[in-house]
Amino acid sequence: MNPRPSLASRIGVGIAVAAVLIFTLFPVYWMISSAFDAKASSGGQSLLPQEFTLDNFTFVLTDGGFGTYLRNSAIVALVTVLVSAVVCLLAAVAVARFRFKFRTTVLMMILVVQMVPLEALVIPLFLQVKTLGLLNSIIGLMVVYVALSLAFGIWMLRGFVAAVPVELEEAAYIDGASWWRMFRSILLPLVMPGLVATSIFSFITAWNEFIFAMTILGAQTDQYTVSIGLKSFFGLHSNDWGSIMAASTIITIPVMIFFVIVQRRLSAGMVAGAVKG
Repeated sequence: MNPRPSLASRIGVGIAVAAVLIFTLFPVYWMISSAFDAKASSGGQSLLPQEFTLDNFTFVLTDGGFGTYLRNSAIVALVTVLVSAVVCLLAAVAVARFRFKFRTTVLMMILVVQMVPLEALVIPLFLQVKTLGLLNSIIGLMVVYVALSLAFGIWMLRGFVAAVPVELEEAAYIDGASWWRMFRSILLPLVMPGLVATSIFSFITAWNEFIFAMTILGAQTDQYTVSIGLKSFFGLHSNDWGSIMAASTIITIPVMIFFVIVQRRLSAGMVAGAVKG
């Protein structure tokens, strides 16, 4: 029988947990507190808002043009998630279930791509987008984000597809199911946690990324995303901290909503579609 931890050790663990929570959550609290503080714009923010106001949010969404940036980011993120999810899933099924020439080479190339720093891909992807005639458009940015999501998504989903017993698929075929029916009723529910994980990665990449967005969109301000729009509140000699914090709070909300919507699917589907033998 294991001895119960002493009071001192429990207090020590409690203090350590509290310190980690404060270290993690305080920046979020400071962001939200400053967003509602009327004096934050002049650099006079404090631990608690001195004058509660919504003017920072009003300015960001109206004069700051952040509504347009939110719309552009939502379109880019949604298209990136949908396209990358479909392509990654089909590619993962191909490399996990079928044997074809250069299959091992393809898998090694996918692994190598993940080792390349994103900064090293800026110029090659810029030149490819320019060649396609998609420069200074969110369509070109979508193409780049989908390309960035493929390597990670295919590699992760390959493991989920390979973990599904082939016997389940064979049992479905014996019962007269077509490939599409087997895919929809057996394989898709079982790989759904991996699909959700890759979708979260794709969404966060498309929502928060700055370097590629600034490079591809250039001076096309009406197609800027939120990451570039946030930069407009930083001045050469001073910063509008109230607007910066309000915009940062607005940027954070969609990510939280998206995660709340899909987080249940991370555990759901682990045994869905299985059969009892």
